[in-house]
Amino acid sequence: MLADILERLHVADDPRIASIADAAERPGEVISSNPTTAEPLASVRLDTAEDYERIAETASKAFRAWRRVPGPVRGQAVRAIADELRKHKQDLGALVTMEVGKIRSEGEGEVQETIDIADFAVGLSRQLYGLTMPSERADHRIEERWHPLGPVGVITAFNFPNAVWGWNAMIGAVCGDSIIWKPSLYAPLTAIATNAICARVLKELDHPDIFQLVIGTDDAVGERLVADKRVPLISATGSCRMGRIVSQKVAARLGKCLLELGGNNAVIFEPDANLSLAIPSTVFGAVGTAGQRCTSTRRLLCHESIADEVVEKFAKAYEQIRLGDPLDASTHVGPLIHEHAVEQFLSAMTEAQDQGGELIVGGGRAEVEGLKGHFVQPTIIRAPADNNLPIALEETFAPILYVFTYKDLDEAIEMHNGVDQGLSSAIFSESMRAAERFTSESGSDCGLAYVNLGTSGAEIGGAFGGEKDTGGGRESGSDAWKAYMRRQTVSIHSGSTIQLAQGIRFDQ
Repeated sequence: MLADILERLHVADDPRIASIADAAERPGEVISSNPTTAEPLASVRLDTAEDYERIAETASKAFRAWRRVPGPVRGQAVRAIADELRKHKQDLGALVTMEVGKIRSEGEGEVQETIDIADFAVGLSRQLYGLTMPSERADHRIEERWHPLGPVGVITAFNFPNAVWGWNAMIGAVCGDSIIWKPSLYAPLTAIATNAICARVLKELDHPDIFQLVIGTDDAVGERLVADKRVPLISATGSCRMGRIVSQKVAARLGKCLLELGGNNAVIFEPDANLSLAIPSTVFGAVGTAGQRCTSTRRLLCHESIADEVVEKFAKAYEQIRLGDPLDASTHVGPLIHEHAVEQFLSAMTEAQDQGGELIVGGGRAEVEGLKGHFVQPTIIRAPADNNLPIALEETFAPILYVFTYKDLDEAIEMHNGVDQGLSSAIFSESMRAAERFTSESGSDCGLAYVNLGTSGAEIGGAFGGEKDTGGGRESGSDAWKAYMRRQTVSIHSGSTIQLAQGIRFDQ
């Protein structure tokens, strides 16, 4: 099946794909494994430091030509990319599913997200607006112009091996930037196929080398990318620990960072919450992608008056969750990405119960007939009466939902904000006052706030990102495009006499 998919995606002969038939660990290669079966998919050749230097120089040269192409023309090129991605959506989605374990609809949905952001970028290519400002001096005018920034380094995590690159690459491309992509070593095949499709389209339009791909270790290529002064912006998605390392190294060369890091996201259930809406929304937030989204719901803050009822309903809902092969359309939840993730899940389970948490459902490995992958049981842990459950302050990339209770909304918001990260948040309530309180300046401290929606599943039209340890970056929609350009304030004098600002005289 994999060989057929790669053939249809026109990457079966890509020189980076070292072997499919006898994938094995060899020097200079990495194995892409199927987390559903724990079996290898292919061996992929890693780039070296010398490869990185060639790739970076190619991207720099391509940028110098691409920046001179008018924005609307760049937009039409991105439009052609979107059309080509539509043709390959099913195969790319299947590749995502095979390589990282997302269920089929999520794999295809991720490719759709790249298509959506490409469509958004096409319109944006005619709307890279600057401002005009009145001058205090006669015969003068002031305006802002936005210019292409340069090659943009994009570092992506395994859990969104297509879409997060798409957010950056499609916006960066219409802004006039070239892209150097360093994908996760857990998802190299998706990166090879995605980049090849987009690069091929631009090459056919006589815009070669805009999209560059570098697959390698942190030592060989990652550190070089982050430290490279030719790359003015590094957009990095990953753990908070990784973000701190990247931001310090980029700051040392006075470069720019766009960080989208971890999340410890909570949902508040008010007494008047519509449970028929709130529970399925929160179940998806907690178990979708096997809890391996940065926006996954980690904590449920439930009003004490409805807590017992809510926990009972959640337990029944979890009984309906079907674990299995993510390529099967009936599957709700696939595997974790690797065995180490399973071990981290089991360790969190032990800590939670040692700290007084009550195991409601799940809590262990999951046996799936015919599959030897990295499956765990979607889990609910109820916090002790005093809400003291330190493990819940940590982000475990697994389908774990910690349930807490509260007395009033102020207490819930304080609990909600009492974690290091600040990515996604939600409240379920029929009260306008509660909704406004939650989304006010003294409410949720997250970059994303939802009312009667779950924490997971952002649309591309709004800027995506978070605060605090989540990094403060913004990608995708709204005015996130400004991160990929440089602002220039232009003052133009059309008169014939010298006039200095602030009334300074220098002509006497």
